[in-house]
Amino acid sequence: MADHSFSDGVPSDSVEAAKNASNTEKLTDQVMQNPRVLAALQERLDNVPHTPSSYIETLPKAVKRRINALKQLQVRCAHIEAKFYEEVHDLERKYAALYQPLFDKRREFITGDVEPTDAESEWHSENEEEEKLAGDMKNKVVVTEKEAATAEEPNPKGIPEFWFTIFRNVDMLSELVQEYDEPILKHLQDIKVKFSDPGQPMSFVLEFHFEPNDYFSNSVLTKTYKMKSEPDKADPFSFEGPEIVDCDGCTIDWKKGKNVTVKTIKKKQKHKGRGTVRTITKQVPNESFFNFFNPLKASGDGESLDEDSEFTLASDFEIGHFFRERIVPRAVLYFTGEAIEDDDNFEEGEEGEEEELEGDEEGEDDDDAEINPKV
Repeated sequence: MADHSFSDGVPSDSVEAAKNASNTEKLTDQVMQNPRVLAALQERLDNVPHTPSSYIETLPKAVKRRINALKQLQVRCAHIEAKFYEEVHDLERKYAALYQPLFDKRREFITGDVEPTDAESEWHSENEEEEKLAGDMKNKVVVTEKEAATAEEPNPKGIPEFWFTIFRNVDMLSELVQEYDEPILKHLQDIKVKFSDPGQPMSFVLEFHFEPNDYFSNSVLTKTYKMKSEPDKADPFSFEGPEIVDCDGCTIDWKKGKNVTVKTIKKKQKHKGRGTVRTITKQVPNESFFNFFNPLKASGDGESLDEDSEFTLASDFEIGHFFRERIVPRAVLYFTGEAIEDDDNFEEGEEGEEEELEGDEEGEDDDDAEINPKV
């Protein structure tokens, strides 16, 4: 039988438990007064990852209340910023009208409708001295040979295949162009950007102007990009300026047998009852740059697009933006390749900065290792 003895009315088991608890508290106090133990505990606390959200959770309610007030101010800032970008769009429209006469003259020089004057054709390049020396050497050539060479030198109209060459030079565009697209793009004479009218929803239109050709009857193919400059109600802090939200293409009036966006395939079909076999032909989609004018639509009914569709749409928006911001304003530099070299140098510079930053971080780690060999 168990011994349930009592001392002053208190069970002996309870007395023993109280003694153990007291001894544990004393031992804990002694341990916590040990500097080594405290240093080890502090090191563990320092190594626990601290995220901004975890820090915010530790703040008093009064401070959290003030942070919420700051967020309201930030939302109001985002709406003011949206208005700023709307005015920037109006300013772009204003200056587009100033650029256009120069772009019209550019088209005339490209197509050969107008020949530039000697003053308009004068250009001092960075390699002017080398070119002068080369010119002096050429001047020493026998006059008769020089005249013969001049007579044989071709003088095509305008600048042949100007825009097509840009398509070939720019990777983002050349990836879209198939071999059977090339003869069509050689008829491209101009690309223009048109901004939405005042008071209308923010948008811009790309106009591709073609000379008469054997492929379609359209003289102009258009692509409209719709934009939005307002914070998202569900996520207002993600606002970083106007964004393209959708786009519309146009109908291409292909001439018979010239539609490169479809291909005809033959398929054998067996009759279930009679067992006879017949060959049928049908048209299926074909890869082509001209699918650019039949874009995927952004989902407007609340349904989310699949991953592939989202990527396709994002790529389309990026190309439209690139035409507007880079290709059209600086066309001659993409034709000569100078703009492409500048873009490459810029990207290499960014990569170099990233590598240097990584190296600095590694250096910091090395310093830490020397100070704290245990790390």
